[in-house]
Amino acid sequence: MLGIPTVSDRIAQMVAKLYLEPKVEPYFHPDSYGYRPNKSALEAVGVARKRCWRNDWVLDMDIRGYFDNIDHELLMRAVRKHTDCPWILLYVERWLKAPIQQTDGSRTERSKGTPQGGVLSPLLANLFLHYAFDEWMRRNYPQIPFERYADDAIVHCRNEAEAQRMKAAIGKRMTECKLELNPNKTRIVYCKDDDRKETYPNEKFDFLGYTFRARRSKNRWGKYFINFSPAVSDEAAKGMRYEMRRWKIPERSDKSLEDIAHMFNPTLRGWINYYSQYYKSALAPNLRHLNQLLVWWAMRKYKRLRGHHRRAEHWLGRWARREPEMFVHWRMGLVPSAG
Repeated sequence: MLGIPTVSDRIAQMVAKLYLEPKVEPYFHPDSYGYRPNKSALEAVGVARKRCWRNDWVLDMDIRGYFDNIDHELLMRAVRKHTDCPWILLYVERWLKAPIQQTDGSRTERSKGTPQGGVLSPLLANLFLHYAFDEWMRRNYPQIPFERYADDAIVHCRNEAEAQRMKAAIGKRMTECKLELNPNKTRIVYCKDDDRKETYPNEKFDFLGYTFRARRSKNRWGKYFINFSPAVSDEAAKGMRYEMRRWKIPERSDKSLEDIAHMFNPTLRGWINYYSQYYKSALAPNLRHLNQLLVWWAMRKYKRLRGHHRRAEHWLGRWARREPEMFVHWRMGLVPSAG
């Protein structure tokens, strides 16, 4: 559940964040990537890719309802490790325990959890898992690499037996911290490629909008091989197509092609910048879907193109070749046929 603070609370939480973040940031683990200065989701994906090449097995972790189940007492203990400032301790505890006001005016008391939507919540959530997971891993399993982005974590193992042991150990640790691994979403995955001949029920996993699985690739000498790599996930691709349909481009016959490009290029640029970093060819079907929406727009806007899909496609293709900079995805060469 999102908990949206009032304006005055947002300002106060930002002041607390600016005070607390410099005190805790130096202690955070280098493989914690979420909501941190100079860290990013793409960096976590890139590190995970390299480690999947070096380690045959992965434990794909999922903590059940993490933000809703953080124990207040344990979290305040973690905050006190880094500051004894009375007003920070007072206000953090107040924010954690503040009731949520529903739309009907009723209030729900909080005994655990930190509301998503607060300025300070990501920092507090990171601090909790720093002690519940990162520091525990460093102390007890320094040889086991992992990447964590908020509550989304990947643990790399050398064999299935090690992955099973880590799953049991981490499950026990989460219980000690009053959390729980989701048994339906926490899975052991085999990172299959050309050199890994075993078979296993789980041979792919999703991490930060990317699906890691065996994919056909080409080396520098032009030879094809199979490696274990990330590409845009089916769920993320489905979300993009849904968002494109919400734009209702074919119904915008009052707009020019330049207007449509101006309206939607910022979103397209964000998708391309994020999802084209690894195996960008997997993004192409989604961007070609946008071209089809533009073709349907042209068929509705221009009488001479109505009922002539191929002719409209050629018309759009000629536009793309004349103005290749108009749409962000056209700059990647994803343009309709010009006939």
